[in-house]
Amino acid sequence: MTRPSDVPGHRPWGVVAGRLLGGAVVVYLALVAAGLTLTHTALAAPLRTADLSASSWFVAHRTPTMDLWTVYCSGLSNTNTAIVVAVLMVAVLALGFRRWQEPVVLAAALLGELFIFLLVTATVHRPRPPVGRMDPAPPTSSFPSGHTGAAVALYVTFALLAWRYLAQHLPDLQWLRVTVAAALVVLPVLVGYSRLYRAMHYPTDVVGGALAGGLWAAIVVTTLLPRPTRTSTGTSTVTADA
Repeated sequence: MTRPSDVPGHRPWGVVAGRLLGGAVVVYLALVAAGLTLTHTALAAPLRTADLSASSWFVAHRTPTMDLWTVYCSGLSNTNTAIVVAVLMVAVLALGFRRWQEPVVLAAALLGELFIFLLVTATVHRPRPPVGRMDPAPPTSSFPSGHTGAAVALYVTFALLAWRYLAQHLPDLQWLRVTVAAALVVLPVLVGYSRLYRAMHYPTDVVGGALAGGLWAAIVVTTLLPRPTRTSTGTSTVTADA
């Protein structure tokens, strides 16, 4: 039997807030350390050279078709799209699970990633690639990629929650869980590739953004999401707050 104290939703709010705040600080410090090492040390000179070579390669291999497709793929996690998609996903989760935990997990994953991204980019100040960029450059730093981080936090977190819901309500349709999860997980990959193709970021920026979104989402999920428990019949259930 699962004790109430084992369920994230039953932890004291002070403990929950402390874990989230502490996790955000750790992710911020780790990314700042990586970003400053990348931009200000001789040790990372080979990486900077590889970054610039990659950006130049994408510029040299552009095609009209990819120019168009990367507009849409990059737009999967721009500010307006992310807000609209997040609102829709929160509504779907609220209707599907009929409780507050899952919608809050998704909202916290996206909003927390945005907050961490803004702090990191304001600290690192990496210039964007000095090649032919295809979009207007926002005032934020090139490191990390905010589009990629938001895409990971939004789509991968929703993929996990969708997998969880389908496993509970349609346990026999494993192919559906795999299909839905795979389709959602591939979206951040398309976003990251598009940001590289359009010369808005270096490869290490995209990796940094993915780490920011992924690490923060993992902290949110393990802190806020109730753990599934096994019943006497072997089925999976989730303990919710009263």
